[in-house]
Amino acid sequence: MEPECEIRDGECEARADSGSAIAEFALIGSLLALVLAGTLQIGLVIHVRNTVIDSAIAGARQASLADQSTADGQRLASELITVSVGERYAQSITVTEARHGQVEVVEVRVRTPLPVLGLWGPAEVWELSGRSIVEDVDRD
Repeated sequence: MEPECEIRDGECEARADSGSAIAEFALIGSLLALVLAGTLQIGLVIHVRNTVIDSAIAGARQASLADQSTADGQRLASELITVSVGERYAQSITVTEARHGQVEVVEVRVRTPLPVLGLWGPAEVWELSGRSIVEDVDRD
């Protein structure tokens, strides 16, 4: 353990760097807290994106079933998003049917906010979607 002071001419003089550990800790601690907060925010953004995409895919699968309608797919996607990340993220959901070659496809599009600070951020920035092939029971 180092002494708190240097002895010169029989008297104890304070060292020039005494107390600098507190300042260093404050600077490094705040920097590490900022890095941790940024890492958590990136994780939250990825979670929201993956949840919304997965909900859109589930809604498209629901809407593509033979005995279901596009409204059923929209309702399911909305419910899944609302339960997972909040109602604010499920306000703009559209379901469309299109033909790609000989295959009919249902697409669920969700325009959702980008979470910048926690779950808050600018509205309807991301446009995420999920698709599914329509079930055809009349096909041989």
